Amino acid sequence: MDDLVTERLILHPMTVAEAERVVAGLPGDTDRWAPGYPDVYDVKGARDFLTACAGPGNPQPFGTYEIRRREDGRAIGGLGFNRPPDAAGTTVIGYALIPSVRGRGYATEALRGLLEFARAAGVRRVTGDTDHDNTASQRVMAAAGMRPAGEDERVRYYAIDWAAAPPS
Repeated sequence: MDDLVTERLILHPMTVAEAERVVAGLPGDTDRWAPGYPDVYDVKGARDFLTACAGPGNPQPFGTYEIRRREDGRAIGGLGFNRPPDAAGTTVIGYALIPSVRGRGYATEALRGLLEFARAAGVRRVTGDTDHDNTASQRVMAAAGMRPAGEDERVRYYAIDWAAAPPS
């Protein structure tokens, strides 16, 4: 699968070998990691991706992506789908950036890019959630077009719905 490209970012579909290096914290010869990458969320995302690959198989294009800056190619975080779309066309997203690059609009830009891809791929609904006190993540989802969709004692839920796949 090809990279997804936005104005400032490259959303690179993670391979099994790349995920293994992220989990190990050992970049390969071709990996370009910004200082602080991978963080705990990147390692969790890579582990989840490897678990999916070992079970039902590689979920790409509905798997994990490295967020890389176009200006220098360095990985600064990750995002992706927690699972392929279900029979109703619904999937779940997650994302994280290393602390040193937060507050620059990268998360919103990356999420918009992934949502555009999902819609073009025929996904009907994307959901996500965030802790009640994570207002930054709430702002990211809202800025990317997701809307509040409920809450429980632990998290707030967000969703974006499309009535039908976009015209070809």
